[in-house]
Amino acid sequence: MGKATGFKEYKREVSIKRPVNVRIKDYKEVYERLNEDGIKTQAARCMDCGIPFCSWGCPLGNLIPDFNDMVYKNEWKKAYERISLTSNFPEFTGRVCPALCEGSCTLGSNSDSVSVEEIEYAIIERAYKEGWVKPQQPKVRTGKKVAVIGSGPAGLAAAAELNSVGHLVTVFERADQIGGLLRYGIPDFKLEKNVIDRRLDIMKKSGIEFKTSVNVGFDVDIKDILKEFDSVLLTGGSTIPRDLKVEGRELQGIHFAVDYLKQQNMRNSGIKIDEEEITAKDKVVVVVGGGDTGSDCIGTAVRQGAKKVLQYEIMPKAPVKRDKTMPWPLFPRTFKTTSSHEEGCTREFCVSTKKVDGKDGHIDTLHGVRVEWKKDDTGRMTMEEVTGSEFSEHVDLILIAMGFVHPQHEGIINDLGLKLDGRGNVVIDEKHMTSVEKVFSAGDMRTGQSLVVHAMHDGRQAAKAIDEYLMGETSLIG
Repeated sequence: MGKATGFKEYKREVSIKRPVNVRIKDYKEVYERLNEDGIKTQAARCMDCGIPFCSWGCPLGNLIPDFNDMVYKNEWKKAYERISLTSNFPEFTGRVCPALCEGSCTLGSNSDSVSVEEIEYAIIERAYKEGWVKPQQPKVRTGKKVAVIGSGPAGLAAAAELNSVGHLVTVFERADQIGGLLRYGIPDFKLEKNVIDRRLDIMKKSGIEFKTSVNVGFDVDIKDILKEFDSVLLTGGSTIPRDLKVEGRELQGIHFAVDYLKQQNMRNSGIKIDEEEITAKDKVVVVVGGGDTGSDCIGTAVRQGAKKVLQYEIMPKAPVKRDKTMPWPLFPRTFKTTSSHEEGCTREFCVSTKKVDGKDGHIDTLHGVRVEWKKDDTGRMTMEEVTGSEFSEHVDLILIAMGFVHPQHEGIINDLGLKLDGRGNVVIDEKHMTSVEKVFSAGDMRTGQSLVVHAMHDGRQAAKAIDEYLMGETSLIG
């Protein structure tokens, strides 16, 4: 490494957040980034640890010590070329990844881990600034046509990989814009949409064709797609949200988080909203669900001018520090306070929603109860309501952020009769092929709801399998 003792000399630093009272007035990204000298100092903290567990922890297998060393030595272009070997979109993961690599950092086993996500962000932004990110038209076209259905991170990563080896790739997206959850699921204050558009421009100029507002399985018969293309990759995501099945669910004022977040992203992009508009302005908002999507709802509601925001999570509060249930180098699932939580929210754990009352057809009161979790004789965690802990809360808007259960079955899945697992996700074999010949699947559609970085990795793996299927061999690394 360039600075063998750097981890002893320098402390971990990360980008600072814009002041709360400033950032809640807009939807711009929250962070003010470290300058390049600061990034080089952070890169110097990377140890010559022998076994880079960070690369093991990264689903993409990024060669992190390599590009850290290159950044420290001011070899930014080499760093960009190195990260591009394993990651198609560092600009996405550099913004929205929970940094699984940092959880496995050797330095992090007894100190503060290297700021890998900061370095990744800096590399790709420097690459765009210098003009190193350019369209790459394949020198030879194979003549093979591949349809990618769904344009989230899995579909986009697969499309980029398949195009790079000369296949003719067409991406179909049922929404009016490309990006999937990157476009309509993640708020602009975490991922501004010009970041997506910048990459899409590169992909289009590289020869990938995009077709929006085409809902395959409804607007177009999937069997016609199969006739036209040599292979089909399904990356439609896990799109059916888990519902809050309680008395009063039919009342007005209860919405799925994904619908709420999509509308605000549409407003930010100047896109007309045809359905009933959902807004938190001057309302008491309850977010049901304690994950990242719930956090995104909080930040959005605060920016819309909510009167009060509460978040109810049915699970216990996670440990503040790594404990024996999450030994290094596993990713520590510790208590997390996001930028949205800092902006104004009351968080409650071990809370179950029992029912909702309303007036004149609209919600008015949420009735909940405290719960506790215990292990049964088999070691399995079970939930019990705490006697006498019932409570009521006035509420004007409830946002359900309880995750997703499985992909949409109507349309493609039912039309092809694809085999599903016990959770309703698409089953694939060891080559990413579904139960139907030449039809492959990747991302949340087959794994269930997961992270952007996992979807990207799965898309790359599927692209490798498709290339081998079409050509008999492959040079893709997956």
